[in-house]
Amino acid sequence: MDETTKIAIFKGKKVRRTIHNNEWWFVVEDVVITLTDSSNPKDYINKMRRRDGELSKGYGQIVHTLQINTSGGLQKMNCANTEGIFRIIQSIPSPKAEPFKRWLARVGYERVQEIEDPELGAKRTRALYKAKGYTDGWIEKRMRGIEVREILTDEWKKRNVGAEREYAILTAEISKATFGMIPSQYKKI
Repeated sequence: MDETTKIAIFKGKKVRRTIHNNEWWFVVEDVVITLTDSSNPKDYINKMRRRDGELSKGYGQIVHTLQINTSGGLQKMNCANTEGIFRIIQSIPSPKAEPFKRWLARVGYERVQEIEDPELGAKRTRALYKAKGYTDGWIEKRMRGIEVREILTDEWKKRNVGAEREYAILTAEISKATFGMIPSQYKKI
């Protein structure tokens, strides 16, 4: 498989995915098989679309045909990005889909809380970094780096500096000052 095509393993089943427009796109059939154990996923998807009128209307906007590298070579397959997959999962009436639905509801609720109290977002970010094993010192540096970058990018916007390359330079300089290395060096580590 090439660098842009990967297999994700979910509950022991393979879900093929690929990078398209700088984001992951997942094979819809694989997700349906994983969450339903359907022996005919294409039929299941068609029935699901008939059941869910809103999904049926927007299916062509959610799902795109992409080239996926398979054991039989490149094949065109229906894929959806993360947001699209979450919308499809909402339409799957299967006990296996329920944990995802509960998780989506919880995340949505948390975001509403963050709108009401933005400090909760910063607390959640710190907790996520801590859960990933980062030290308190690293977390504080990262949080300060994010704040500094926001201040600087706001200033750059005021001065009409907007090229992607210029933002990349800014990010690299902030990272170098904070962590002693640029993002590409950090990714290697």
